[in-house]
Amino acid sequence: MLFDFANVLVFLVLGLAFVGVNLFMGRLLRPSNPQPRKLSTYECGEPASGSAWVNFNIRFYIIALIFIIFEVEIAFVFPVATTFRRWIESGQGLFAFVEILIFVGILLLGLIYAWAKGDLEWVKKVKA
Repeated sequence: MLFDFANVLVFLVLGLAFVGVNLFMGRLLRPSNPQPRKLSTYECGEPASGSAWVNFNIRFYIIALIFIIFEVEIAFVFPVATTFRRWIESGQGLFAFVEILIFVGILLLGLIYAWAKGDLEWVKKVKA
């Protein structure tokens, strides 16, 4: 049993050594030429303007996360849809269909919740 733990320890040490050697070799081989222009913030090819400490609307990230959630839903539903015919032939079609409905229903509840909170509106109205 201790031999199994030794395998894990050996691979952990080898992995850390590999990363350390590569970082050290990169530090030795790459040129070091720090300049104020190279150390400034990069803003899509434009010169940096203002401070980095500004209020940023989090709505961009919320909409992106909602998009990713429903994109992952498609990634889960597509393989099920491709094998659904086999499940029907084996007599498990109704069970699989109910599972798919539960999965999509949970995601639909999340969409309704985000919609009710107003997180899907690009310009959110401020309640006065």
